[in-house]
Amino acid sequence: MKTSFSWLRRWEALLAIILVIVLIRNVQLSPFFLQADNLLNLFEVSIEKIIVAMIMTFVIINGEIDLSVASIMGMCGCLFSYLLLQGWQEFPAIIASLLLGVVAGAVNGFFTAYVGLPSLVVTLAGLISYRGIALLMIEDRSVKNIPQHFIDLATQPTIGPISLTLAVFIVFFIIAFVVLHFTAFGRHVFIIGNNKDAARFSGVDVKRVKMTLFVVSGFVSALAGLFYAWRLGAVRSDLAQGFELDIITMVLLGGVSIFGGSGTFVGVGLSILIVLSLRNGMSLDGVTGNTQSAVIGVLLILSVLIPNLLQEANRFFKQRGSAVQSGS
Repeated sequence: MKTSFSWLRRWEALLAIILVIVLIRNVQLSPFFLQADNLLNLFEVSIEKIIVAMIMTFVIINGEIDLSVASIMGMCGCLFSYLLLQGWQEFPAIIASLLLGVVAGAVNGFFTAYVGLPSLVVTLAGLISYRGIALLMIEDRSVKNIPQHFIDLATQPTIGPISLTLAVFIVFFIIAFVVLHFTAFGRHVFIIGNNKDAARFSGVDVKRVKMTLFVVSGFVSALAGLFYAWRLGAVRSDLAQGFELDIITMVLLGGVSIFGGSGTFVGVGLSILIVLSLRNGMSLDGVTGNTQSAVIGVLLILSVLIPNLLQEANRFFKQRGSAVQSGS
């Protein structure tokens, strides 16, 4: 017999409860936490990560992973600054930086979708290689040649009370939500993640879907890298280094299966709010950046472990219930 508490089995419901707990704790730490300025700042200090988390959701549901996203961000941000140093005009430098991201994504997609190499290996190689390209361009120096109007675009309200980057995230989230849950392409992403051989036999172009996802991942990462460089007003070869940890954590904590085939943008949205609020709360509590990263790492482990434990528990209780019914 179903109980009135069956809704608690949903991962999104558990995330909502965790979010409420984190918010209550943050309010206790600072009465200014719920002010509009702080809430906007909460998003804007990590906006580049959550933009990339949108496409990472597609990639992981599809049964793949992209570890190179942060390195593509750094490489493309550094290319923009490097081209300005070489005398390029701003618009061509932006286009070249975005195209480099597309090329990097296409390389990842080609070796994963068409050569058949594991995306974990391919994108790990990309993580190292693309970071090396950034180092070749900028070396170990900090370059502060970002024009002020780009800094203003990334940090100042430009569309009503919000910045351009936050507006881009809102648009991306709506588009991604609709595409994943209400289009044929989104259904193909889920089908391939569940069983790519069955998807192939049912007429889905598996290689094309995977290639498309990695190309879009490269483009979105490049765009996020530009936004990050503009927000900082400077670039280094280690720009966005380590961001992949937060990005993947946001996706997996949102209930997206690491094995592919399941997940929702509602869960990812709640997870984003939890991670951002948790980091903000730890900052308010004086927790250092290294400790924050360790906490996020633990969250990453738990986000993989707990859903599997709950799934096993659910299977156990179903089998037990069937045994009781058959015994009666």
